[in-house]
Amino acid sequence: SDLAPLDQQAAMIQELFPDSETVGLLYCSGEPNSVYQIETISSYLEEMGYTCTPYAFTDVNDLSSVTQTACDNSDVIYIPTDNTVASNTESVANVALAAGVPIVGGDPGICSGCGVATIATDYYELGRLTGEMAAKILTGEADISTMPLQYGAMEKLCNPANCETLGITIPEGYTAVE
Repeated sequence: SDLAPLDQQAAMIQELFPDSETVGLLYCSGEPNSVYQIETISSYLEEMGYTCTPYAFTDVNDLSSVTQTACDNSDVIYIPTDNTVASNTESVANVALAAGVPIVGGDPGICSGCGVATIATDYYELGRLTGEMAAKILTGEADISTMPLQYGAMEKLCNPANCETLGITIPEGYTAVE
């Protein structure tokens, strides 16, 4: 599975922005994967003491205005793995960077386009792991119906340019997103 480690992403927000109080959750309401991630991460963040507010948009026509509202009311914004945002990161970046509000993204594409950091799946490692699993199935060493769900390795990524623009110092252990 390449599901982002939502508990670790919530911990990253706490690590990078411990003095923040409000987290805006920006996502497209038409993407069930985004809805699931927002519901899940909000519970982790609320347990940490953050006030979370969802900011849903229905299509790209609403994205800039909803992003502006989220920026006006949030110390930091979280965007899950969301295809609509991923295709429109420049629009989000134009609003958030001008407002001085950092974004933690759910995947590398969002991080590189409009975010400051993410914890994401190492897709090379996930592909290698998937190949090993497929080989075991094809050779009869494993039964697909009983194989456990596996996740690829995770890596902490940051966007140095956006961090510099916002005056954010990222701790050691992060790799620059490509």
